[in-house]
Parts: sequence; structure tokens; C-alpha cells
Amino acid sequence: MGVVKPTGEAEGASARGEATKPVTQLKHEEEFERAWTDPSNTRIELSPVDINLVLAQYYRTNKSLKFTRTMLWDMEVKKAFRPDLYIPSVVTAGSSHYWHRQAAADGAESFVRCSRQRLWLKPSEHGLVLEQVFLNPARQSATFIGTAQLLDKDGNLLRAGEGQPLFHVEHSVDGRELRPLNLWRIVYLTDRPEQKLIERFTLAKEVWLREFIEIYIRRDLKIELTRRKPGRSQPAGAPHR
Repeated sequence: MGVVKPTGEAEGASARGEATKPVTQLKHEEEFERAWTDPSNTRIELSPVDINLVLAQYYRTNKSLKFTRTMLWDMEVKKAFRPDLYIPSVVTAGSSHYWHRQAAADGAESFVRCSRQRLWLKPSEHGLVLEQVFLNPARQSATFIGTAQLLDKDGNLLRAGEGQPLFHVEHSVDGRELRPLNLWRIVYLTDRPEQKLIERFTLAKEVWLREFIEIYIRRDLKIELTRRKPGRSQPAGAPHR
């Protein structure tokens, strides 16, 4: 298999965004940490997922696959631009748009995006989610800051749905190049920690890779992936954004 180099966007993403341009930006990572350390908010951090370990235990492929840290970051970048392609169980097809793309130091960049997403505790309902996104290749982390309103690229005011609390999400990559770990945490902006939201993730007992990793392997690496029947259930992470 050839070396995978991060391409920055999923195929078809450029039609929905603007060219990169250097301007000042929100300090997304600081904002996430501020919310994370606020004891009134609802915080969930899932256990790291060892991609190759889960692949070996629970999947068959039609060709040899050694998933790398480079691949995992490439997937995170593509998913940030096109969540509807990589998380179809959550994001309504065709609802994802991004704009106001900005360059930052050390190859980092930010943009804003909107999408219609399934509500966490009411999965039969969807709402508009507005996010300010920061991609940090030096840390290999993607930070999503939820916001109640944004101006679209034409200057029109967008308002997020009110069916659930605003939330911030951080996806990041850890581990060695040949043994990458997928990390994920979310913080809901609440008046007090909400147990139902915590249980939404901590009670999940999925052994499979997260949806977007399966899709990346099939869609971008062009490798067939088949789930094996697990011998016993153990948590490998809940479906998430």
C-alpha cells in the first residue's frame, strides 16, 4: 500500500467552502479547555481506541492493512470538512457546509460549518448544529466549538437548534505511527452535569471501530472491510461526531 498523505479535504468539499486566507481567529483549544474545566458542564471522555488491535480482533479485509497515525489524521481532516460523508448515521446527507476558512501558524487552519445532526437523546429528531472548527496538525487534533448563532457566507444569521445543549468536541490522534490511537471527548454546556448525557456514551458496548474509520477504510483506502462476530462484548467507543 502506498504512503497516505493528508489531502486536507474530502472529495467534493471544495465546492462548499472558500479559499484559505490568513486572518486572526478564535482560540478554539483554549475555549474547549475552559469549558472542560467548568464543573457545571457535562464532560465525557471515551477510552482511546487502538485501531489496529480492533481491526485484528473484529474485522476481515480483502488485502493487508496496517492502519497508521498518518491515515488517522487524514481521516480526521476529511471528516471535519464533510461530516455528512463520514458520519451518515448522525449528519443528514447534503446538510454539511463550511465557509470562512482561515490559515493559521504551523499549518493550522480554522473554518465554520453547519450541519443537521441527530439529537443525542432524541435520535428520531434532528437539529441545526453550528460549529467553529480548528485543525491543528502539530498536535493532530480537531476542535469543534458549538455556537448558538453564526453568519453564513452571505451574511445571513443562522441559529442553532434548541433541542439539546450546545456542545464542544475534540478529536485527536495519539500513539505511534504504526499503532495509532483514536481519542475523543465532548463537553456539553449545562447548568449541572446531566447523567442521561453521560450514560448515552458510557453504557455503550460496541466492539466495532467508529463509523467514520470504517468508512475511511472503504471509501478512501479502497479496502473491503467485513465485521467478524465478536466472541464477547467489550467497549470500543460509542457512535459519535
